Amino acid sequence: MQLYPAIDLRAGNCVRLHQGDYAQETVYGSDPAAMASHWIDQGATWLHVVDLDGARAGHPVQAAAVRAIVEAAGAVPVQVGGGLREVEHIRAMLDLGVRRVILGTRALRDPAWTEQVVRDHPGRVVLGLDARDGLVAVQGWLETDTVTVAEVLARMVDWPLAAIVFTDISRDGTLRGCNVEATAQVARGATMEVIASGGIGSLEDILAVARAGLPGCIVGRALYDGRVDLYQALEAVRKTTS
Repeated sequence: MQLYPAIDLRAGNCVRLHQGDYAQETVYGSDPAAMASHWIDQGATWLHVVDLDGARAGHPVQAAAVRAIVEAAGAVPVQVGGGLREVEHIRAMLDLGVRRVILGTRALRDPAWTEQVVRDHPGRVVLGLDARDGLVAVQGWLETDTVTVAEVLARMVDWPLAAIVFTDISRDGTLRGCNVEATAQVARGATMEVIASGGIGSLEDILAVARAGLPGCIVGRALYDGRVDLYQALEAVRKTTS
């Protein structure tokens, strides 16, 4: 199982939000490239980056910070989401050296456009599926659609997506544990890998994801608050899944 340290960008800083609320922000650093290097030094083999300003604005805002992260990461792949709603946004990110782009709002509201993007970039597109009470959330989590997670999965059954990142918004930033049951249910209905996200607060939470057979887990606030040591977590996951 892959562990993805999360680097959320807002106004050039590395931050975390509580349950997706932009008014409940904690700043953890002002140097995204240094943060990327820090997690790689602890053993990270992937980085998960979100442009929070972009998610609200509907277009990339933190491209300079993303570029700095990619350069600092070197051979370690980076996946980036937040505000990628036009083909040129996606191409710009891939041109920066980003390995995978994460699509959210536009992907869910315009399936025909998304299918074309995914088929043009097989294995390079991740669907960010954020849900609240089983319904899909969009626009940087500021709105909840009437579309269910199951309906989204049914549309995309044969698309060459790299993965789905599934986030239960009610858990995100709470440190109360990932909604493993809901994530595993999504995985059973999906034809691509499903990465767990939202609520990881301890090593045991990470191991619960690993024991569920899920291929990946995004860890944010627990790393920044010192509740999880990345190196120790990677070692524990290896022992659990070997």
